[in-house]
Amino acid sequence: MKSILSRQDCLAQDATDPLGSCRARFHLPTGLIYLDGNSLGVLPRATPGRLAEVVEREWGEGLIGSWNSAVPGSSVGAGWVEAPLRVGERLAPLLGAAPGQVAVADSTSVNLYKLLAMALALRPERRVIVSEADNFPTDLYIAQGLIAQLGGRHELRLLPAGASVADYVAALDAEVAVLMLSHVSYRSGAMHEIRALSAAAHAAGALTLWDLAHSAGAVPLALDADGADFAVGCGYKYLNGGPGAPAFLYIAARWQGRVASPLSGWFGHAQPFAFEPDYRPAPDIAQALCGTPPILGLSALEVGIKQFEGVDIQQLRAKSLALSELCIGLVESRLAGQGFVLASPREAARRGSQVCWQHFAAWPICQALIARGVVGDFRAPDILRFGFAPLYLRHVDVWDAVEQLTQVMAAEEWRQERFQTRGKVT
Repeated sequence: MKSILSRQDCLAQDATDPLGSCRARFHLPTGLIYLDGNSLGVLPRATPGRLAEVVEREWGEGLIGSWNSAVPGSSVGAGWVEAPLRVGERLAPLLGAAPGQVAVADSTSVNLYKLLAMALALRPERRVIVSEADNFPTDLYIAQGLIAQLGGRHELRLLPAGASVADYVAALDAEVAVLMLSHVSYRSGAMHEIRALSAAAHAAGALTLWDLAHSAGAVPLALDADGADFAVGCGYKYLNGGPGAPAFLYIAARWQGRVASPLSGWFGHAQPFAFEPDYRPAPDIAQALCGTPPILGLSALEVGIKQFEGVDIQQLRAKSLALSELCIGLVESRLAGQGFVLASPREAARRGSQVCWQHFAAWPICQALIARGVVGDFRAPDILRFGFAPLYLRHVDVWDAVEQLTQVMAAEEWRQERFQTRGKVT
């Protein structure tokens, strides 16, 4: 990407982009450069029609019968009751998972709770959970809450952000039950090595639990080949499932049937509609389900996942890295001396699909950019974060975003009072 010297170069790159046609699959507001797909993905053009079909035909006409079979003429043609596993099967190839190991249900936090409890139950003689201090807060909160519920005999051991594989190997002693990490850091975009760390955990007798919220749909994943034990992730970022979309979970086949979910809801029962008074867990991935599935959310997520079918994940990764390298090169050349410090790994292979910058005025700068139609986001205390969703983002979008950032800094627009106040969501 060092050969790109002008906006015209970016347009030329976009003209030969093998993923360029994918952009037409999404609704992108006119005049907006959206660099926040790592927080909330954009709307696939097919989603409103599918939701209307679910509401008007399957719910409106089929009513309760749609749990067993969709109304004739519906595009999916299957019952609602199968949706958590059907959508999981559609997602599995994107995660590098063989059939029967992925289900869609609940939220990332709830799924993390379920899988962490399962993993601890598989290692009852061990008491330590290893993670990192910069892990996404909900992951740490869930671990802390579960430890308290289990009587406080477990310990959450945190390594600093940026710890190496060797650091984790040293921390994986005979007391460690679970290594729980986000594959890609929400704050910096730094990416862990699933294969190396899973192998290290297994060599120490521990299990692995991966949070793929900033990975799925953005970077190649090979959960089976890399030896992951458990994984979770959300459906509303790169998967474009909509705000609050259901999350997903992965349980390697070797663990299914050996331990039951701590949330023993009726959809995780071996025969939910037998209405037995005693709980019997399903013998397969369905054991991780809990309550009645949210059909509208599942339907929207299924459409989002469909957008990846036929997409070469290696081309997706190559474009992601090209966009992020372009961003880094432009910011460091055009905004040198303006206080921007790269917070993401400089080495492309260690970076997910986002670029993060430290700046003492990150919050007001972000707001000034949004006012100019460039949407990134802020993460406390001082991170300006740009996410790159390769299915719909163009090279020229990155060029134009940096141009707007250059103007914001040149005019010191970020100092304006209207950009200082923070909302509840940042």
